[in-house]
Amino acid sequence: MGGVVSPLAPAGFPNLPAIAGARVGAAEVNIRYRGRPDVFLAVFDPGTTVAAVVTRSLTRSAPVDWCAAHAGGPGRVFVANAGNSNAFTGRLGVASVERTVAAAAQQFGCTPQEVFPASTGVIGEPLDDAKITNALPSIALSADGWADAARAIMTTDTFPKGAARTCTIGGKTVTLVGIAKGSGMIQPDMATMLAFCATDAAIPGPILQTLLRQATDRSFNCITVDSDTSTSDTLLLAATGQAGNPVPTSIGDPALRGFKRALLALLQDLAIQVVKDGEGAEKLITVTVQGAASARAARLVGLTIANSPLVKTAIAGEDANWGRIVAAVGKSGQKADRDRLAVWIGGVLVASDGQRVEGYDETPVAQHIKTRDIHLKVDLGVGRGAATVWTCDLTHRYIDINASYRS
Repeated sequence: MGGVVSPLAPAGFPNLPAIAGARVGAAEVNIRYRGRPDVFLAVFDPGTTVAAVVTRSLTRSAPVDWCAAHAGGPGRVFVANAGNSNAFTGRLGVASVERTVAAAAQQFGCTPQEVFPASTGVIGEPLDDAKITNALPSIALSADGWADAARAIMTTDTFPKGAARTCTIGGKTVTLVGIAKGSGMIQPDMATMLAFCATDAAIPGPILQTLLRQATDRSFNCITVDSDTSTSDTLLLAATGQAGNPVPTSIGDPALRGFKRALLALLQDLAIQVVKDGEGAEKLITVTVQGAASARAARLVGLTIANSPLVKTAIAGEDANWGRIVAAVGKSGQKADRDRLAVWIGGVLVASDGQRVEGYDETPVAQHIKTRDIHLKVDLGVGRGAATVWTCDLTHRYIDINASYRS
């Protein structure tokens, strides 16, 4: 945290609306950082349901295991820290989580199973959880504390990330808000680095869990900065039930259509902000793949293009080298018709039917590559599957940041 702010950062943190039944806050407890908040706390009224989507990493952290075990049911507390991921800490990490959830449960009058912990930061160092649990009674909570909360979960992030959406369910207005952190070690596998969302909608836990998983697949699971999945990836969504909407009875309830769109828009907003804050990023890259054998295949091809160091460095150097895109498609392992392949850069068709477009003028493409917002599109020529993924360019500053992360 600190230093140069990403040139892709928004003008400022959004004014997030209050969520009925939710209070949030942050505190400085000096787990690793000084002079900034590093613990986030959210407390929800009784009746809240919580969904969680977490990393499938085989080296995931103890907090991730706890959240996965208790998702899809009642929830009352989120507690997260930055500076130490409590990952690869063995029995010490498990004991730390157990102490943290027990202290939070006692403080806020719920069961340990209703507390959802999360940690982010350096891997392999035992977490001094007493710094967190000792601070719980004194953390000031309010309905509008989201800005401080977003700052508290930052590590190498250069700006706090937040978003909000509204919709209706059964004629009742519903509000959704969310915060996220992430900058490096980003290619989520079921979630993002850390993200915490809340809504005042009344939605049963199992339905909320399915909704979150579906929206995650088209948002956080479609971004990459460096192809590395974190041990700590956790996305939590709390539904306080205070909007007064009719309670949906199934995932297919027509009344949920607006909520599904709003949730997807919220998560995509947060996910793209993570990409915009990619370590050393200078350009946002949107990769659209169509004509694939399936939507899954399209996403895999898109991620292969987005993760290609050759593609990412060409764009960083503002070189319109579309051959690198073709090469990335070829190594993806997904079905593609070489002789029907088409490539666009900035909306300009540069290759079609497996070869360069006759009379291709690189001038508008070269101009597009010099902008901050880069658009690549590929048609694989084999089916109707489509997907969009987001990434950033790869600059020397990425090396600088990661070479000094622990120092």
